[in-house]
Amino acid sequence: MITKYQSFQQLFKRLATFHPGRRLLSARYQSSINVENLHAEQVHMEQHDLAEKPRILVTGSLGQLGTGLARVLREKYGTENLIMTDIIRPPKEVIESGPYRYADILDFKNLQELVVNCRIDWLIHFSALLSAIGEANIPLAMRVNIEGLHNVLELSRQYDLKLFVPSTIGAFGKTSPRNPTPDLTIQRPRTIYGVSKVHAELMGEYYHHRFGLDFRSLRFPGIISADTPPGGGTTDYACQVFWDALTTGRHECYLRPDTRLPMMYIDDCLRSVVEFMEVPDEQLKLRTYNIHAMSFTPEEIVEEVRKYVPHLEVKYKPDSRQEIADSWPMVFDDANARRDWNWNHEYDLSGLVKVMIEHLAKRFDKPLSMKQHHY
Repeated sequence: MITKYQSFQQLFKRLATFHPGRRLLSARYQSSINVENLHAEQVHMEQHDLAEKPRILVTGSLGQLGTGLARVLREKYGTENLIMTDIIRPPKEVIESGPYRYADILDFKNLQELVVNCRIDWLIHFSALLSAIGEANIPLAMRVNIEGLHNVLELSRQYDLKLFVPSTIGAFGKTSPRNPTPDLTIQRPRTIYGVSKVHAELMGEYYHHRFGLDFRSLRFPGIISADTPPGGGTTDYACQVFWDALTTGRHECYLRPDTRLPMMYIDDCLRSVVEFMEVPDEQLKLRTYNIHAMSFTPEEIVEEVRKYVPHLEVKYKPDSRQEIADSWPMVFDDANARRDWNWNHEYDLSGLVKVMIEHLAKRFDKPLSMKQHHY
């Protein structure tokens, strides 16, 4: 049983932690604080702790991963306990789905107000400029991907938040071992996005060892989803082939047929974040883990898709994305994640193709029956 005196001590410690730039409250000033107000705050703190449902802020939440993760976390922890944020006007369905706020990750005060006013416990940081956009505007990518990271790191330190920052297969380079790629190895990426992700991994690890910050990161493989159209990224051919199979019946692949890359279905990806965030801090041996589900080549996924769309025609015309793919891991070694926090994927290649065909067949109003229908 926590005594009132102990609760007051905890409150004073929290005030000092939340306002590190201010002098600690003097004993004389502490004694003059209205005891009733302190008791009310203590009751609020205890009610919040007893709820055992974290208050979560997601930056860059209007992207593919942010929207999906918000849905999953709201189902688990309650709609009002997750605040989606971004810098663009949200569609109507996002506004109707739960709390949404404007948040510019380059505006420290704006983020600070959200963390304080919304009583945030977890911060999931998805805001970033990806490879293609980043290479087209290096100064902006440095601000968003690096300065923005510094803001969320410092906020998480000051307010004792649990911080998740995703990483990527793009955090590796040509000198990294590719098959398999372990958690700890040479990392020399050649894109500003990859460089910024290595920076995030190292800064998060530093903040953990220097300040005790509960920083966590997962290196995602290529993520495949039927929810949004392919965006033209290096791994997006694995989404595009489904759209083409069910619309035109013809697919032009910008990678060689034997180009092997690690991939994952989005449901496994979202589940990995939820499970990872729930693992006790002391159970984690690393701050950044690889996670893996499957690795395949374009010709292997085409063969699987043809079980549903036998007439699919494919041409291979490698372009500049081939060079990027040749510098990325072929297979992720995720043995540490499977050992330390029991990570395990649910979808293999055949399961992935089946669920993607089912979802997109409904979207395009196409009949579905293996090797029976020619679209």
